[in-house]
Amino acid sequence: MEGRERWMESGMIHIYCGDGKGKTTAATGLAVRAAGCGLKVLFVRFLKNENSGELRILDIIPEIEVMHMTKSFGFFKTLDAKEQEEARSAYAKLWDDAIRKIQEEPYDMLVMDEFMAAYQYGMIDHEAAVTFLKERPKGLEVVLTGRNPEPELLELADYISEITKRKHPFDQGIYARRGIEY
Repeated sequence: MEGRERWMESGMIHIYCGDGKGKTTAATGLAVRAAGCGLKVLFVRFLKNENSGELRILDIIPEIEVMHMTKSFGFFKTLDAKEQEEARSAYAKLWDDAIRKIQEEPYDMLVMDEFMAAYQYGMIDHEAAVTFLKERPKGLEVVLTGRNPEPELLELADYISEITKRKHPFDQGIYARRGIEY
């Protein structure tokens, strides 16, 4: 038991990455598992809309707090320069609010869905993010999802699970289906 207690005290960093479907699903499942064991989870979503099916369930689990956005921006690459700046500002504020919450309240797990894209598009200050991950509160488990994690993030991770697409209905022109992809 001593080894398990030491592991829980240290907290670890998980990365779910790759071009395949299932990164958010894996992070959501881990959050539900943690909540089922009585752990307190903060779930933060970058570059996602508020229409995703898992939110209805996550919102009713007492041990999970989801930080919701008041505005969805859509795909960053499709936004014009003004909208991109508005999105950067909104997600930078979301990052700041999440980190403040983590420092003020006793959470056991922080899930940051689509963190990689927010990091790559400059919505999250790189130095601040790396510093937070290195100096996170003792025992905090951190889960990051998204494509193409930067080398400095991979270096910090304890778990790296790469989800690779081998076949996907989108390749045949089938768009996201409610309850399956969102």
